[in-house]
Amino acid sequence: MRKITIAIDGFSSTGKSTVAKKLAKALGYIYVDTGAMYRAVTLFALENGFFKEDVLDKSALIKSLVTIQLQFKFNEETQQSDIHLNGKNVEKEIRTLRVSNKVSPVATVPEVREKLVAMQQRMGKDKGVVMDGRDIGTVVFPEAELKLFMTASPEKRASRRYKELLDRGDKVTYEEVLKNVQERDRIDSTRETSPLRQAVDAVPFDNSDMGLEEQFERIHQFALRIINQ
Repeated sequence: MRKITIAIDGFSSTGKSTVAKKLAKALGYIYVDTGAMYRAVTLFALENGFFKEDVLDKSALIKSLVTIQLQFKFNEETQQSDIHLNGKNVEKEIRTLRVSNKVSPVATVPEVREKLVAMQQRMGKDKGVVMDGRDIGTVVFPEAELKLFMTASPEKRASRRYKELLDRGDKVTYEEVLKNVQERDRIDSTRETSPLRQAVDAVPFDNSDMGLEEQFERIHQFALRIINQ
């Protein structure tokens, strides 16, 4: 069975990572969460004081990029790959609303995207990979055999994200989460470098009224049809 590259793009909180992980496991592929990479860089910026009154000191971040090392390591306890920032597992820290509120400005910095795109391309050079993010099908792997573009209404996405954060014990309001989703949509879609957009040959996938299992089954069948061509 031949190996392909699967690129899953779309808006925040559309469940890209959840479906991508499940798909990679079913196919025996490597899964790469590119959003986690941008979140880890954002955490680095926060921890090093590069945000001043919500304004990112881009020059300070750019100068520090050479010191940032990112790795995905398998977690035996969770049976998932966790991201490590300079040797430290930061999987939990990067999923907070604190990081979510700052990740879009970091992701607009061209030098950040250049560094992470190069890392992502190295990770997927041998195919047999499922990668999700904002620019995988348009920038990272424009030749990917299967491209999906996932979307859902902002309200549906905010509800899912709100429940996820509450389940983790975070103290947030639905209004805060909805505002974050809408603002990230605006920034992701309007940034100059690699804006979020659907690749012309991507399969649009609106999961507003779709459960996880239905999403997975449909996407799994898409993948198998292409793999078996």
